[in-house]
Amino acid sequence: MNAKRSFSLAALAVSLSCCVGGFAAVRLPKVLSDGMVLQRGEEARIWGWADASERVTVTFRGKAFEAIADERGEWTVGIEPQAAGGPFELQVEGENRIVLQDVLVGDLWLTSGQSNMELTMERVKERFPEEVSAANNDRIRYFKVPTSYDFKQERNDVQSGSWIKAEPNSILDFSAVGYFFAKEIEREKGVPIGVVNSSVGGSRIQCWFSEAMLEAYPEELAEAKRWRDDALIERTESSNAAIYSDWDRAAQEKDQGLRGETPWYDPDVADRDWSSMTLPTFWDEGGLEPMNGVVWFRKSFEVPAGRAGKSGMLYLGTIVDADETYLNGVKVGATTYQYPPRRYEVPTGLLKGGENVIAIRAFSHSGRGSFTRDKPFDLVVDDATIDLRGDWKYKVGAVLYERPGTVFIRWKPMGLYNAMIAPLVPLDLKGVLWYQGESNAWTPDNYQELLNQLVGGWREQWGRANLPFVWAQLPNFMESKEEPSESAWARLREQQRLALELEHTGMAVTIDAGEWNDIHPLDKETVGKRLALEARRVAYGETELVSSGPLIDSAERRGRQVALSFRNVGGGLRAKGGELMEFAIAGGDGNFVWADARIAGDEIMVWSDAVPEPTRVRYAWADNPEHANLYNAEGLPASPFEIEVE
Repeated sequence: MNAKRSFSLAALAVSLSCCVGGFAAVRLPKVLSDGMVLQRGEEARIWGWADASERVTVTFRGKAFEAIADERGEWTVGIEPQAAGGPFELQVEGENRIVLQDVLVGDLWLTSGQSNMELTMERVKERFPEEVSAANNDRIRYFKVPTSYDFKQERNDVQSGSWIKAEPNSILDFSAVGYFFAKEIEREKGVPIGVVNSSVGGSRIQCWFSEAMLEAYPEELAEAKRWRDDALIERTESSNAAIYSDWDRAAQEKDQGLRGETPWYDPDVADRDWSSMTLPTFWDEGGLEPMNGVVWFRKSFEVPAGRAGKSGMLYLGTIVDADETYLNGVKVGATTYQYPPRRYEVPTGLLKGGENVIAIRAFSHSGRGSFTRDKPFDLVVDDATIDLRGDWKYKVGAVLYERPGTVFIRWKPMGLYNAMIAPLVPLDLKGVLWYQGESNAWTPDNYQELLNQLVGGWREQWGRANLPFVWAQLPNFMESKEEPSESAWARLREQQRLALELEHTGMAVTIDAGEWNDIHPLDKETVGKRLALEARRVAYGETELVSSGPLIDSAERRGRQVALSFRNVGGGLRAKGGELMEFAIAGGDGNFVWADARIAGDEIMVWSDAVPEPTRVRYAWADNPEHANLYNAEGLPASPFEIEVE
């Protein structure tokens, strides 16, 4: 049976008490609401709940479509295929009447994954200020599914949500990848684009599997079922809260910086006996013994008289793990975990002409405390930038224990699928975008299988064997290495590449779009545009389009050299910025060494005098292969790879 067409027997056969119970009001799921986008060119489904046997009429663009609610109060209406356009009004009428305004017909994309898909335009606004200020396209619509989980059943509706437009007052709430993708597709295709974003930071791919998809993984399925115990969830949440509160209480009680007559954030506190450290850096590299707890940092700086009293922005990069930041004794910001960029507003009237003092109460919960290098570290007032890098005074406020890890229930298998994907299955989609893998990089070797399972499972749920899927390959991240070495991130990228064996799939290579010091790189425009290129090929049938950089095809030994052949060569292979770099070669002993490489037509010849009988070749095989420079003439980077020599 077609999974999508059997929706009333499967996806809605849950939570019946919320759908029936004697009331006659017709109700729609939250994703069917004002401002939504219906998929053009296909029968679009409108569904919801009413009383059993209630007649429901949906009127759209002058035509009426009817359905009778079944014994569970569930009903579904199929609207005949529509041409792109709008805005239109959509009316649903039973015993009551619902009128949806500002409905568009265009292409609807589901985006999912973890934090790099979830990351909003607010987080990248300094990188793309003109994009934010100029956003004004009401043909781009966005719906964010709120984070929720359910291990007991597939829900029939999401918790909340509403459609917003790409306008100045709402653009900061858009997924950055989703926005840049939608902008590109809307420009190319000239039709409205809707993006439904269902993604959760830190989630493994298994979180997005249905129960049926998890049956191939008994241990994961057993773990998912374990969390059907409400008492277990309650105990875990209480334990998590206690771990945080106990550590925070100890920090508050033991911090010497808060115990004296003059707190250490006071600009007048005596700091002559404090030690010095050059920031930004790891604390232990700056001279502090490895520790967890609270460390205070202070710096005096000068402000020209002409900028006294003016507002500004304080940029402190990222801090591992948390901070409270004070300027001239006034708290200007605080962040409780390591990833968000510290961007704190300086209110009018706080800055003084002459000497000012910044004090940072920094927390290391576990591991190494640090101020992240190569991030903005300055104060901006008007058009002037005051560099805060350099010598800071520091003093330990409290040495504490390493805070124990907590259990993230939302990261358990199946929970996110049930609460955040299952309710969306009736939607007619143009395709799916997927950006995930960081949380699976610790165990990368089965990711191809897991991605195959995700794609196949979702296609089965939607009842579309060829539902287009396009994913982002992991970007460059972490410090670069001088010699060839093993890399879990490289292995996961390889698994993502191998998954392209699935039909109607594509992959955006982002090996040049990351940042060594940030798992959340800011260049989401490049990611969105490259996903759009692949979507144009996979979902829109532009088969002649060069939508990707070179992908390895074969490796043939020719004497002491290896000839590498590629597809997606486009206008030809190119070495960006000089000689080819990041190629490594190994013989029968499996030890990789750097290799020489040169372009020979549509092939690349690779060799090393140290490896007379090569058996394997790698390219860009590292966490952060910062010198990877193989592109095609269209400017698209080659995917990293490992290949056996024939």
